[in-house]
Amino acid sequence: MILATLFWTVAGFFLGSIPFSPLIGRLALRRDIQEVGDKNPGATNVLRTGGFLWFTLALILDVSKGALPVGLAYQVFGLQGWEAIPIALAPSLGHAFSPFLNWRGGKAIAATFGVWIGLTIWTMPLFSLIVLTIFTLLLTPSGWAVILTLGAMFLALAFGMQEPVLVAVVVLQTVLMAWTHREDLQQRPRLRFFGSRPESS
Repeated sequence: MILATLFWTVAGFFLGSIPFSPLIGRLALRRDIQEVGDKNPGATNVLRTGGFLWFTLALILDVSKGALPVGLAYQVFGLQGWEAIPIALAPSLGHAFSPFLNWRGGKAIAATFGVWIGLTIWTMPLFSLIVLTIFTLLLTPSGWAVILTLGAMFLALAFGMQEPVLVAVVVLQTVLMAWTHREDLQQRPRLRFFGSRPESS
């Protein structure tokens, strides 16, 4: 069990650390996507640089690198006890602290979404997507939408009598997302429909 946990944790971190979006930028778009937009090595800057089709490919790859290792470990090989926690965190940590990008990385939203596909197939991904869409439409900056979505996921898991392992995963993911979105969280959340703008950091 320990060796299996170690294997899937390392595999998840390695797969999560592969910078698919920068690779698409360099190989297909001949651009460094970290020089545009928010300088983030994520799929959003692929959208800004290459359009919707390349963005879709980057997004699928980023989601898959969370879903694949976690889904195999959790659903196929049955690592569903507390050993699932490091396995579930590994892809997001790999994306946020990629050794291929000098231990820097993106905000890990897509990889974290993929992790929940691996853990619950469709229930939490569908719930989180709906809630994140609502908060994103209502609030700015976007980091607050991410944190509040994770808070809603925590409540759904805790009061839905789900496995304590899943509750622990979402708590630790919230800590990681607070770090990757720390610049957004230093600003006061504002409602978009009042025409407000985020404060400059």
